[in-house]
Amino acid sequence: GDISDGNIDDQHVVSTVKHFVGDGGTEHGDDQGNNIADEETLFRIHAQGYVEGLGAGSQSVMASFNSWHGEKLHGNKYLLTDVLKDKMGFDGFVVGDWNGHGQIEGCSNDNCPQALLAGLDVYMAPTPTWKPLFHNLVAQVQSGEIPMSRLDDAVRRVLRVKVRVGLFDLPSPANRSLSGDKSIIGHPEHRAIAREAVRKSLVMLKNNDHLLPLEPNSKVLVAGDGAHNIGKQSGGWTITWQGTGNENSDFPGASSIYQGIRQAVSAAGGSAVLSVDGSYDEKPDVAIVVFGENPYAEGNGDIANVEYQRGEKSDLALLKKLKADGIPVVGVFITGRPLWVNPEINATDAFVVAWLPGSEGQGVADVLFTNENGEIAYPMQGKLSFTWPATPYQNPINRGDGKTPQFEYGYGLTYADNTNLPMLNETVEADSSEAADHVIFQQSVQPPWQLVARVNDETGTMNSSVLTVGDMAIRTADRHVQEDTLLMQFGETPATVAFFAPFPVDLLDFTTPNSALAFDVKLQSGTGIQAGIACGDNCAGMVQLGDFMVDSNEWQAVEIPTKCLIEAGANLKEVYAPLQLSVKGQAQLSVSNLRLTQHGKPTTHCP
Repeated sequence: GDISDGNIDDQHVVSTVKHFVGDGGTEHGDDQGNNIADEETLFRIHAQGYVEGLGAGSQSVMASFNSWHGEKLHGNKYLLTDVLKDKMGFDGFVVGDWNGHGQIEGCSNDNCPQALLAGLDVYMAPTPTWKPLFHNLVAQVQSGEIPMSRLDDAVRRVLRVKVRVGLFDLPSPANRSLSGDKSIIGHPEHRAIAREAVRKSLVMLKNNDHLLPLEPNSKVLVAGDGAHNIGKQSGGWTITWQGTGNENSDFPGASSIYQGIRQAVSAAGGSAVLSVDGSYDEKPDVAIVVFGENPYAEGNGDIANVEYQRGEKSDLALLKKLKADGIPVVGVFITGRPLWVNPEINATDAFVVAWLPGSEGQGVADVLFTNENGEIAYPMQGKLSFTWPATPYQNPINRGDGKTPQFEYGYGLTYADNTNLPMLNETVEADSSEAADHVIFQQSVQPPWQLVARVNDETGTMNSSVLTVGDMAIRTADRHVQEDTLLMQFGETPATVAFFAPFPVDLLDFTTPNSALAFDVKLQSGTGIQAGIACGDNCAGMVQLGDFMVDSNEWQAVEIPTKCLIEAGANLKEVYAPLQLSVKGQAQLSVSNLRLTQHGKPTTHCP
């Protein structure tokens, strides 16, 4: 709302601009990663939304999980206080993200004076840790570790926003003017704006021989698993956290892209047939294939490079099948980001990026088809707001960084353009897939992994030099240098030890012929130990460790070819544990120098 008069009426809410700042520019694009941009780039590329958002009257700013030059934003006094509050003049309050303060070096979820000192005004402490956090902060103010003036400032900021919103004068939320009026949710005026946004945001990368716009009185085959899937076209953070597991019926009043096409076509006397796998009885005039990324949120979206459907080209096969049948093919691509889709673009006659159109799938059909009189009702007008990559490894890529993209920032064909796109380069340069070793443990467990042990129903995470769970224990030991080894002792109870991350990690780089899970091991006692990779529910590839060792209780270098783990059931696209050990009885072993490498010994067969 406009707060120039100092007040917000009861028909408006306080908005939060987030997440401050730079999580979209981290190394490797990792969620909650490290942004190493210089300050000018951080401001020019990553902070402009805050300039606009604060200008529009936002009253709170959420701190981000990411780091800037290695320092977590929740503890970054320069950015939260000197830049945001002092330079940018923000007089609302800064709120944390889900236990984000606990990620600051030296902090935990229940003890973190650093965040308040840096400029956080409200901690987000969603779990029972809020009570000790509260008591610790009170004690830290009383001891003088946190100056009373900083606490007063935080409280003043929260009260200032409450006064502006009229919280001290307004009735309770249940008794305000809009509280009983549920018709505002999914209101036709709001849907119309959303549909308009879909129409205007479509970007056409290819339109050979003017295939688009289509005449609506055609026989249209609508294929692809995104065609009649409102959850997929809406993405993550939709009903469920990851945006997965939803049915179309969970979106009342929404339209899928197929439903929009069917409506446009049937109104003009044409026909639209839904066939996810692209099969048909009667040959259609045209096929519209709607495909793209499955929904994800946060770290679940992290990928090692920007190749679409890397190692699993089912959508490409569908496009090629229809094209081989002599059917004109329109690709409609659902995605939250530019991806390398050169093979898919080559397998279509026209290619439109729909991004994530959300609830108003009809907006896609509005632009793809003419009206019943053959006139363009809605123009194709979207332009790329991101630079589009020319190779899977062209990431990051930004305007002006000297790289040659596949499609420039601002590119987007209109129906007036006479452009036939030539075949694009589909070869992936072999040398650019050369990956450094992925280190799991060297002197310490490397992020994002943490060492987790489970005995029966008891689980523990290693946060110090010793971890005891049930009748098993892990402690650090010295081999070449201090604490470069993990000594594991197992009792009679079956146990599992894993280097685990809460989000899946894309390790497809390590599916090359000589890739291996490599580590040094000293097996003092124990047999029947299984080692392998865990990749989610009912997904793992485990092998007998003894099959890859020589019979000796001295230190030895072990390499388990990843192809053996893949044969055993591992999926390296979504790895939750790059090494999991399963031990059935008494055993004692030491491991060190644990990593995935592309430079293992050549192997012809798995035991």
